[in-house]
Amino acid sequence: MYIVLLSGGSGKRLWPLSNELRSKQYIKILSDEKTGEQCSMVQRVWGQLTETGLAETSVVCASKGQVEILTSQLGKVNIAIEPGRRDTFPAIALACAYLKTNLGARDDEEVCIIPVDPYTDITYFETLKKLAGVLNESGSDVVLMGVDPTEPSSKFGYIVPDKTCDGYKTVSCFKEKPDTDTAKKLIEDGAVWNCGVFCTKIGTIAKHCEKYDLKLDYDIVYANYEQLPKKSFDYEVLENSNNLSVVSFSGMWKDLGTWNALAEEMKENTLGEGCQDASCQDVNVVNELDIPVVAIGLKDVIAVASFDGILIADKQSSARVKEVVDKFNFAPMYEERRWGTITVIDTSEKNGKKNTTRKIKIFEGMNSSYHYHEKRDEVWTILSGEAELIVNGIKQLISVGQVVRIPSGTKHAVRAISDIEFIEIQFGESIANDDLNRIAMDWNKIICR
Repeated sequence: MYIVLLSGGSGKRLWPLSNELRSKQYIKILSDEKTGEQCSMVQRVWGQLTETGLAETSVVCASKGQVEILTSQLGKVNIAIEPGRRDTFPAIALACAYLKTNLGARDDEEVCIIPVDPYTDITYFETLKKLAGVLNESGSDVVLMGVDPTEPSSKFGYIVPDKTCDGYKTVSCFKEKPDTDTAKKLIEDGAVWNCGVFCTKIGTIAKHCEKYDLKLDYDIVYANYEQLPKKSFDYEVLENSNNLSVVSFSGMWKDLGTWNALAEEMKENTLGEGCQDASCQDVNVVNELDIPVVAIGLKDVIAVASFDGILIADKQSSARVKEVVDKFNFAPMYEERRWGTITVIDTSEKNGKKNTTRKIKIFEGMNSSYHYHEKRDEVWTILSGEAELIVNGIKQLISVGQVVRIPSGTKHAVRAISDIEFIEIQFGESIANDDLNRIAMDWNKIICR
């Protein structure tokens, strides 16, 4: 059985730590149960997949902007890259095409689709393993996994069962986020929460792609991605099937989609530089900045400070953060790349000339691409560490205190001998990412040029 992890989201539900490049699943705010170190949701899930032997046959479906941070946090994993955001059905089709083209999956093999960010225990993944057997035994088009409700919540959709069979139930219908009274009645009738987990045959996805004249091949689907309808998997597949089954899951499962929910799983009340006095009650402080945050006399408050902004919110109102920050249109000030991190310090424009000041960190043994810019110059001031720098094919060592000037059109790449930090000032007609002409990424290939 193959696993597809869907990694989407606009990155604003947990603002200001999350942004367009660092969605909620990449925020390192949880604690690894084994090491005690801070980890992200996706790191936690990938560790559970590894523990249950499912990681080798798993692929993450993510946007282009998430590839760098995925590689940074998980290392070398299978990633089906979305050329644009459409919806869950196109994403699943692309991921299944990746499985066929890159991993040799067959149409008659099972694929299980799960969100990339469930906060759950190991029994969740053991239950996933049962879905393939139920799919074949029941002859269903799709088998879903539903969570046994702990309360009549209106935050989730419900899967309403029909007949009870050995180890599963057939599906009667779906109810999307009902009111509390309706939810109570649904639970009495045996309904379960829809946690977004589906198991089907890869051939089933292939047949749906054929409706849109697309063969289930990764290169073909990628090149013609906009040909697929902007539909959810629910509307494209589930709503058009009368042969669905559901397997119940009774273990721990939470949706950490708001600061209030996430704060409940934080092991420490204060993360980063800061403190709160004894008069504070049920207060969480999260600080990514190098200046302290101090909380005094607060109750039921979440305070979050990052390079993208500062949030002070009553916990019960924290779910509204997305609707408020949707009015903003600021570029992300912090990025996590496969080789290190970028922090934007300042950006300005004068007389048609743009400039930005950034703090770059490259991890030991990692390197940037060999590239050049056509519309901007760069000046680096090395703050710490040591690295190899290649400029127009000539290699040199750089270290603390040195200043490096890189005029536009200059081919360059840097590899960290030890962790290196430097201030980079960019100035010119454009400081956008589209003025980056990448030549090579592999360091061995770069030094041979």
